[in-house]
Amino acid sequence: MKAVFFQAHGGPEVLEYADIPTPEPGAGEVLVRLKAAALNRLDIWVRQGWPGIRLEYPHIPGADGGGEVAALGEGTESVHRPGEPRSWAVGDRVVINSNLSCGECEYCLGGMDNRCRSWGLLGETRRGTYAQYVAVPARNLYPLPDGFDERPAAAAALVFHTAWHSLITRGGLKAGESVLIIGASGGVNTACIQVAKLAGATVLVVGSNTAKLAQAGMLGADHLIDRSREEDWSKTVYQLTGKQGVDVVVDNVGTTFPLSFRAAARGGRILTVGNTGGAKVEIDNRYIFHKHLALIGSTMGTRSDFNTVMDLVFAGQLNPVLDRDYPLSEAAAAQERLERGEHFGKITLTID
Repeated sequence: MKAVFFQAHGGPEVLEYADIPTPEPGAGEVLVRLKAAALNRLDIWVRQGWPGIRLEYPHIPGADGGGEVAALGEGTESVHRPGEPRSWAVGDRVVINSNLSCGECEYCLGGMDNRCRSWGLLGETRRGTYAQYVAVPARNLYPLPDGFDERPAAAAALVFHTAWHSLITRGGLKAGESVLIIGASGGVNTACIQVAKLAGATVLVVGSNTAKLAQAGMLGADHLIDRSREEDWSKTVYQLTGKQGVDVVVDNVGTTFPLSFRAAARGGRILTVGNTGGAKVEIDNRYIFHKHLALIGSTMGTRSDFNTVMDLVFAGQLNPVLDRDYPLSEAAAAQERLERGEHFGKITLTID
C-alpha cells in the first residue's frame, strides 16, 4: 500500500511517501480502506518527537480517517455496530474513533475508556491514517450514513469528540452560561464554538487577526477579541460581561493561563485539552483559590461521547470546518501549512 511515514524525527522533510506492506487485521480488528484523513497538531509533535517517545518504525502519522471496511479479523463477526443488530461487513462505510482502549479495565467497563489503563491514540502509539489502509479494533468504528462524505467525517472525528467531552461531559456547560475560547482557527476551537452555541451558551473568542475572527463569527461566536490590538484581552472580557467574567474558559495554549484566570468569573472553570504554547506554564495560585476556580483537564472522550457527537455531525447540527485538501503524496506540504498557522479549520488528505 502507499503510505506517508517517517523513520527518524525531524521537520517535514523526514516524511516519506512510498510503498510498505498492507497491515493484516488481528483478532477483533477490521482493516479499513481509507479515502480521507485529517491533520491534527499531534501529527507534528509526534514527527518532531519528545524524550521517551516510543514508536514502531517506520511510523505512520494520522489519527483521523474515513473509508470502508476492506477485511475482517478473527472474531469480528461477534462485534456489532452501535445500535444495530448486525456485524460489520466488507464494504461498510465507516469513520474511525482514534481513542484506543483495552475494553477490559475498570475504566473501560465503567464507560470511561479514555482513561483506560493501557490507553493509546491512533497515529501516536500506533500506526495511523496517512495510508491507503489501517487496521483498527472493530469497536473503534462508527457507521457513515448514506450520502455523508468521508472527508468531513474524518475532519470532524477527533476535534468534535475532544470538544464535546471537554465542554459537555467534563465541563458541564449549561444553557445561559458564557464561554471564552482562546484561539479562533484550530480544529478543536472551531468545534468548541459550535458545541458551545448548540448548548445555548454565549461565546467569546480571542483570535490573532481580524480574518480568523470574522470566520469565527460566521460559526456563531457572539463577541470577537483581536489580541493583536488588545494585548490584555482579559480586561475586554470583563467589559463584555458586565465585569463578571466568563463561566468557562477553553484554554488549550497553556501560556495564556494568567489572562484566562483573570477573565474567569468567580467559580469559573478553566478547561484544557492541550498545550500548544509549551508543556510548562506558570500559574498564579492566588487566582485559583481567591476566585474559586476549577482547572479541568481532558483527553479525547468516551465511546459514548463519540457516538453522540458524530450523530450530531451527521444530522447537520455540528459542521466540521474544512480548510485545504491535499493528496496523500503531499502530506509534507499539508503539515507545513498547519505549522505556519495559515489554516482555518481542518486540513485534510484525499487518499486515492
